[in-house]
Amino acid sequence: MENLRLFVGTVCPFCKRVEKFIEDNKIEGVELVNIDENVQAREELIEKGGKRQVPALDLGDKIMYESLDIMNYLKTKGE
Repeated sequence: MENLRLFVGTVCPFCKRVEKFIEDNKIEGVELVNIDENVQAREELIEKGGKRQVPALDLGDKIMYESLDIMNYLKTKGE
């Protein structure tokens, strides 16, 4: 799988759900970036996607939101 960045928040339950999915399925190549701890990453997310919503998967040319969509994408890409 190509290297992807997943923007997450510290207390976001949907982010935790995606993080657990990545861990449980041993998905590699996904960098977790916490926007609560990294102001530059938060600004980048807003610039790229137009909003501060997390979880958000950076696909390079677009941002994918919604935990279920992200997990389905990662599952498909991992096969």
